[in-house]
Amino acid sequence: MAQVHAGMAMSLDGFVADRHGGTARLSSPATSAGSDHMTELIRETGAVVLGRRTYAMAADPDWYVGNYEFQVPIFVVTHTPPEVPPAQDEHLTFTFVTDGIASAVTQAKAAAGDRAVKVIGASTVRQALRAGLADELHVDIAPVLLGAGLPLFGDPGLDGVALRRIAAREAGGITELRFEVLNPI
Repeated sequence: MAQVHAGMAMSLDGFVADRHGGTARLSSPATSAGSDHMTELIRETGAVVLGRRTYAMAADPDWYVGNYEFQVPIFVVTHTPPEVPPAQDEHLTFTFVTDGIASAVTQAKAAAGDRAVKVIGASTVRQALRAGLADELHVDIAPVLLGAGLPLFGDPGLDGVALRRIAAREAGGITELRFEVLNPI
């Protein structure tokens, strides 16, 4: 059965977006499309769970088909599905889940088969950790300081989550850290 890997890239000071919502400074050619790092992530991913804010970062939702690195079923946790569904194909489909993170993860695990479910987006990652749904936490640390912005953590509801480091490696300028979640809340 699919494992759930929650996480994303963040600055050294813990932000996943700058004060204007930008993420460009967190990117690295070593972790972009075509890199060994991204090729491995794509190979291990069977489904993705996103929050509505992360989904809406694409100016045109039809862009995802053929362009987004993960051409797999995507489950978007939202209170309000879009009136017009985005483009989909035989590889990339969208399901807008209105009944919470647990439902989204359950559906994504069924779709992923024996590959991993990636949970992406600051709020969505925190929700998965708080609900005890994540098997692993993956954080790519970019060598930048943003000073302010959208934090990945900083949630008192995460107090008590214990982690065990299972991998640490360099991918260009990015440091990838992987942790097993030992005691889901």
